[in-house]
Amino acid sequence: MLPRYVVLDLETTGTDPVHDRITEIAAMRIEDGRVTATWSQLINPQQRIPPFIQQLTGIDDAMVADAPRFGEVLPRLLELLDGAVLVAHNVRFDHGFLKQSAAREGVDLRVKTLCTVRLSRKLYPQQRSHGLDAIMRRHGLQTTARHRALGDVQLLHAWLGVAQAEHGADIVAQAARELMQGSASTPSQLDTPLDSIPDTPGVYLFYGEQDAVLYIGKSVRLRSRVLSHFQADSRSARELRIAQQVRRIDWIETAGEFGALLLEARLVKAQQPLHNRQLRRERGLCAWLLAEDPAARPLLSLARAEAFEPALLPRLFGVYRSRRQAVEHLRELAQRHALCPQALGLEAGKGRCFAQQIGRCNGVCCGLETPQQHAARLQLALAAHRLRIWPYPGPVGVREHDARRDRTDIHVFDHWRHLGTARCDSDVDQLLDQARSAPAQAFDLDTYRLLLSALIDGRRPGLELIHFPPSRR
Repeated sequence: MLPRYVVLDLETTGTDPVHDRITEIAAMRIEDGRVTATWSQLINPQQRIPPFIQQLTGIDDAMVADAPRFGEVLPRLLELLDGAVLVAHNVRFDHGFLKQSAAREGVDLRVKTLCTVRLSRKLYPQQRSHGLDAIMRRHGLQTTARHRALGDVQLLHAWLGVAQAEHGADIVAQAARELMQGSASTPSQLDTPLDSIPDTPGVYLFYGEQDAVLYIGKSVRLRSRVLSHFQADSRSARELRIAQQVRRIDWIETAGEFGALLLEARLVKAQQPLHNRQLRRERGLCAWLLAEDPAARPLLSLARAEAFEPALLPRLFGVYRSRRQAVEHLRELAQRHALCPQALGLEAGKGRCFAQQIGRCNGVCCGLETPQQHAARLQLALAAHRLRIWPYPGPVGVREHDARRDRTDIHVFDHWRHLGTARCDSDVDQLLDQARSAPAQAFDLDTYRLLLSALIDGRRPGLELIHFPPSRR
């Protein structure tokens, strides 16, 4: 098949190469079609083997108690792999564990890989399943040591012999070379050809079983970013889980990075992907609303994002992910600026507050400071956290153009809310008409911050601001 390759299989304590460990290694080195070495070794993982893994593999804690640790057998493994291609069924799994284990010993393992799941899919495209059990049934292969490393290595070697007998050694070798040169890092179960993904700005979506959305991301180079997920999976438990679960990839092109950022934030909130930690829907989003009367008690109340009306923006301070975060920040400001916890609504009671008794409140609670003075100091303390007033007389468009593809997107906003993205002026008119008749959208923190960074605090290159008259709102 290949001049020199090593068929390898591992048994492990779990599926996470960062936290789990190897319990058994088996390898068979083939050179010019001849088996030149066969090696099998139990490994002490230095952690307990879960009961279900013991039941699956037959390897228990007692069997590995006196076995060598991975570092002790690493020289033998490196000797077997020297100058050879690592061949395994779902090679990403085995390669990820080997790379992590070697890294813990200070060794940067670099070896070419070939996945026999993908080779089976290429040679037998008419078949639906390409797991080892399915291959055994399909080709009449047998083993008495399934889920033991050496048994699976021998089974895989036998299948390679069957494939060469059925297709010819040259055909199998050519298929192996194409997989290694093309997309050897692609997950074996992925149905989407990576070369079909454009290397343009946009958003990509990873789907798992039953079209469950696993992850949504953005990039100015979609194909390169998608590939980086699969190249990093051995270093990250999350990337490995994504690579194991992904079944297909979809994408949406945009004119540039600004549009990709907007679209990513919107899709993550709408789809709630399993592996996205950022940009989730902020159900607890809130801000402090300052009372208009300095003598009001409390001076501050929490306003939810859905209540962020344009007229209230001058009196809104800070945007917090939760009530707890908002209260903690207000307590810090009160201590730093000698503000009264009672007046702020952080404490109940009347008369001198406890903070005033220990010298941490200037005394608005007991007449030592006027409500107007206290309210003025509160506004100064909150000034850096005030929500910006919409700086334009009406809606605006942000034109983003990609000359290379001759593509233009116009992102339309009003009072920090993203009304939508248009491709032409007639679409802009439609967006504005719809916004005029539809209920106001809830305030979105990610859109607000993106607009601030792109338009207000520092104009992002390549973006053109378009003003629409207020009458068109």
